[in-house]
Amino acid sequence: MFAAIFSSELMLLPRILAAFLTALALTLACGNKFIAFLHGCQKLGQPIRENGPQSHLLTKKGTPTMGGILILAAISVSSLLWCNLSNLFVWLCLAVVLVFGAAGFADDYVKVKKHTPDAMTAKMKLLLQFVTAFVVVWLITDRLPENLRFSLAIPYINHVFNLWWFYLPFAMIVIAGASNAVNLSDGLDGLAGGLCLTAFGAFACLAFVTAFPETVNLHSLFIPECGEVAVVCAAAAGACLGFLWFNCAPAKVFMGDTGSLALGALLGTVAIMTKHEILLAVIGFVFVIEALSVIIQVFWYKHKQTRIFLMAPIHHHFEQLGWKETTVVARFHIVAVIAAVIGLASLIF
Repeated sequence: MFAAIFSSELMLLPRILAAFLTALALTLACGNKFIAFLHGCQKLGQPIRENGPQSHLLTKKGTPTMGGILILAAISVSSLLWCNLSNLFVWLCLAVVLVFGAAGFADDYVKVKKHTPDAMTAKMKLLLQFVTAFVVVWLITDRLPENLRFSLAIPYINHVFNLWWFYLPFAMIVIAGASNAVNLSDGLDGLAGGLCLTAFGAFACLAFVTAFPETVNLHSLFIPECGEVAVVCAAAAGACLGFLWFNCAPAKVFMGDTGSLALGALLGTVAIMTKHEILLAVIGFVFVIEALSVIIQVFWYKHKQTRIFLMAPIHHHFEQLGWKETTVVARFHIVAVIAAVIGLASLIF
């Protein structure tokens, strides 16, 4: 609610910084107590897949999951404090966090109670994701200027295509695809959290640029309401950074589906609000590769009965090659930072 004290435009940068620091402080301050609470409730902690890397059975079994609750709570509180709450985009972001977080929580809860890595079926998840995505996309497009509602901006060449009604299913796939891609990336200590930190930091910059008419010259569309989206992204980046304190190797807590599904869906939603759907694939390059590695592996095995990767998602492939977990995570983070810089470079090229 502090946003009401300040001018929405003149004080946007201070509010972005305040949202980041608030979410960061909340996760750091509450992390240890929350982890102790999870330990008391979950007893045996996160079930580990038997067909995953064998080292994980020894090092990760029993680590509490559902740490995503801490991330999502920090994002929500910080956004409510520093965003302009008359902005529909803010409420849509929070709704996505709530719905996808609740779906992930239900999945994590069943896993912990039944001590199984398989809870909700893929069809159940996809149905919920696409129904939610449809409602969110419909409300976003209805709020955007008429000339931008069904448009798709192509970065680097500064061109906009009108997809007409085909944009709706495309945008739904963006949200659901981003949600599942982040979920697949959450397999090593600190990996998904660090990747999300980089992605949300980049999109905070893009949303900020998109909020001002002067930035049209920077190959960005003008969408005034995106200023508040930048505040939400900053809160998400701060929450991810704080969570990394407890999630870096050896992890004290996992974000679980509660965090990964919601963070991915929020990324997809932000990309649609800022009209940077294509840049999501650039900035989230590691997420794309993680998802593609699973799709390729499953498709190839069904048709050829052989595997292309030693194990999928691809971060496990590198583990099987002999890379240490920390090495895989560090190098994937480096690639993510490079991808974010390339994505942000679209504003000047």
